[in-house]
Amino acid sequence: MFKKILLIFAVLAVIATVLFFALSGNASKTEDIKTIKVEKGTIVDKALAVGKIEPRQETSVKSKISGIVKKIYVEVGDYVKIGDPLLDVAPNPTPIEFATAKRNVEIYEVAFENTRLEYERFKTLLDKELISDQEFESKRASYDEARLRLQLAQEQLDLIQSGKTEIADLKVDNIIKSPVNGMILERLVEEGDPVVPLTSYQAGTELMTLAYMEDLIFKGTVDEIDVGKLKVGMTAHIKVGALPKDTVEGEVLRISPKARQDQGSTVFEVEIRLVDLGTNLLRAGYSANADIIVNKKEEILVIPERLIEFVNDTAYVETHDSLGDTNRLPIEIGLSDGINIEVVAGLNEGDMLVERPPREIE
Repeated sequence: MFKKILLIFAVLAVIATVLFFALSGNASKTEDIKTIKVEKGTIVDKALAVGKIEPRQETSVKSKISGIVKKIYVEVGDYVKIGDPLLDVAPNPTPIEFATAKRNVEIYEVAFENTRLEYERFKTLLDKELISDQEFESKRASYDEARLRLQLAQEQLDLIQSGKTEIADLKVDNIIKSPVNGMILERLVEEGDPVVPLTSYQAGTELMTLAYMEDLIFKGTVDEIDVGKLKVGMTAHIKVGALPKDTVEGEVLRISPKARQDQGSTVFEVEIRLVDLGTNLLRAGYSANADIIVNKKEEILVIPERLIEFVNDTAYVETHDSLGDTNRLPIEIGLSDGINIEVVAGLNEGDMLVERPPREIE
């Protein structure tokens, strides 16, 4: 009887030992497998644009008269309103210019006086019906032309002498005033610098640059790979280099139809209107990056893209069940952001996927 009991205990011990090692082996095998749970999340497909912050429109200030900069009333960074004085241009005519203007006045005075006498004579003849109305109108046209020539010559002389005159009811002043509301971005001259006037045949000296800083845009470029996905009106999130903690919202305003080369890459220019500046103080020229939102899906099944293996254009993943078994399943995939990818069909929320270590390159 005692031997029988010992035999039973011996058999039980053997069974227990076998079960222990079997379970230990399965546990070790399970512990060696790294798994990732299928969860719901959000995927955003976006295109990156690199550029800077600029005013939508800059205004260049130039002078209508020649001379030298006598006085400057503003500094870079000042806000000005329409009509505020910017600088004073003192006329600086050469002796030849002054003499020519004065001589022209004298010549046109004589011409006007002669034409006036002729006009008075023709008027008397018309009253006596000795000439036709047509002859009188011709003489009156000559009189008006001579009067206008004298007026223009006198205005030119006044402009040279004082820098102030009125030409064709338009006041021309040596005080250059702001044409817009905005900020002084650049001052390109100093007191004493010469000034070339803006005319129909010359560009003239650029004196200052102004811009309305409440109307800013992001101007940058996107790679040719992404430009085909973009549309006007898409939302953009803009990160400014000088304000790393803040994001500025924007809206795509323009996409260039023509590419250009940039350091060997083909890029397209884009403009993004800044929608909400918040309390951010932005300056012209700030470097910035814009994430243009091409597509966005929320509350979808998401897995890391690295878990997928493609065979003949079919996506496969390796699942791991509660019993420790692994299976290779085909799945249907959707939107990707380059790191995570949408699972359209083939998996359920909570499924466990096997992540194998990367294969070593032989």
